Amino acid sequence: MKQSVYKSYDELPLFFNAELVGKVLGISSTTAYELMHREDFPSIKIGNRLIVPKEKFIEWVNKQSERSK
Repeated sequence: MKQSVYKSYDELPLFFNAELVGKVLGISSTTAYELMHREDFPSIKIGNRLIVPKEKFIEWVNKQSERSK
């Protein structure tokens, strides 16, 4: 299992690509890319790229944490 290389949200850039989503969540880039195509995931398309705003990502993670309780 992969581990996140980040210890705090403060270390993260304002926008994420699939590679960074994978690193933060400890999953592969391929799995992150699939996740970014889900309707409930806060990615936005700019040209051909999918990116994720940091604040929306944090909100999404918090919602997922609440669901698992």
